[in-house]
Amino acid sequence: MNISDSSKFPLVVIVGGGFGGLQVAKKLEDKPVDVLMLDKHNYHTFQPLLYQVAMGGLESESIAFSLRKNFSGQKNFRFRIAEVLKVNAESNTIDTTIGQIAYDYLVIATGSTTNFFGNHEIEKFSMPMKSIPEALNLRYSILQNIEEALLKTSKDEREALLTFVLVGAGPTGVELSGSLAELRNHVLTKDYPELKKEDMKVYLVDFLPKVLGPFSDQASNAAKDFLTKMGVEVLLGVKVESYDGNEIKFEGGKTIRTKNVIWSAGVMGVVPEGIDKSNIERGNRIKVDSVCRMIGTENIFAIGDVAAMITDETPKGHPGVAQVAIQMGAHVGKTIIQLINHEATAPFKYFDKGSLATIGRNKAVADLGKIKFQGFFAWLVWMFVHLISLLGGRNKVIVFINWVSSYINYNGGTRLILHKFEREGLTEQQHLPNTVN
Repeated sequence: MNISDSSKFPLVVIVGGGFGGLQVAKKLEDKPVDVLMLDKHNYHTFQPLLYQVAMGGLESESIAFSLRKNFSGQKNFRFRIAEVLKVNAESNTIDTTIGQIAYDYLVIATGSTTNFFGNHEIEKFSMPMKSIPEALNLRYSILQNIEEALLKTSKDEREALLTFVLVGAGPTGVELSGSLAELRNHVLTKDYPELKKEDMKVYLVDFLPKVLGPFSDQASNAAKDFLTKMGVEVLLGVKVESYDGNEIKFEGGKTIRTKNVIWSAGVMGVVPEGIDKSNIERGNRIKVDSVCRMIGTENIFAIGDVAAMITDETPKGHPGVAQVAIQMGAHVGKTIIQLINHEATAPFKYFDKGSLATIGRNKAVADLGKIKFQGFFAWLVWMFVHLISLLGGRNKVIVFINWVSSYINYNGGTRLILHKFEREGLTEQQHLPNTVN
């Protein structure tokens, strides 16, 4: 496929329109290259707010933004909806669903997907949340189970439908469990007067001994206290053994009857076919050198969640957060121009700007270097950072209005079931990692 026509400029192909892919393309604006971005969707997803889509607080369109519109003024940019089938490093080509594409430089920015650690039963019956379609599936599943609980006369059946178990106490698990607790505490009896607040139970479980593992002990303890006061039962140091759609079992014998298991216990990189297995690191990530270039290649780069830069400073690679992808993307864009100009390149250095996580209304934790704080001010900082990071002025306004409305009346969002969620309708392919995310 001759995507750059008769251009004399090198073609940089970016696979993935996430945070890292966007930064590479932006860094190459007005440079002597052609840029082609491929993604299975024509929009960028602001993943930090996916949980609010899942809970009905925001509509999916407010956290998605057109990739073409975002680069409408960049003359050297092209976009195509496509999935990468295979990388052919020897011939500098990739096989895609729209044909074979020859590249001069390739940037793999495919991100990550949910890691079920090989447990196919858990994969089949639990709910992941790494994309907008998955967040909407989760929303409809939650609402449908609450509706179904109204029809049950058996206490056991009703209890299973109204019990929510979140596996993984990282930011996603903490934010979702906090949102579910707020739904129970402030919305449940308004929308469903036949139910009592005590009918709904929320559990947050993790194999690790603390919530928000990468955060400071101060932030972790504060988050746990917030959740406990909101009525979330936090179970730490417990390992999930199995889940059959009706009962989740833990090592040691503890069981919980539930129809709602939400899995956020781990992620793994989405690596296209054709990458040498010797280049795959733990977590299904591509081993890269100090400039994010795949080991053993001269013109293939990997960034963000799919990259593993193993050094003495980062023996396990960098954390899977947006800032890593953003900074790696900017560095790779600069490095490609340096390589074209035969200039010296510099090693990538990650600058940790800190970590934020929200637990609910007026409740958040912030680790900003040596500055650590929790509560209302941390919540305001969290909202400000996420609001300015959204793409599109319209999205910023819509999200802000939704947040203000929710804060005023405790009952924001629409919680509509627009499409019936059918677990039996999930195909095998929907449980496989996306080639491009």
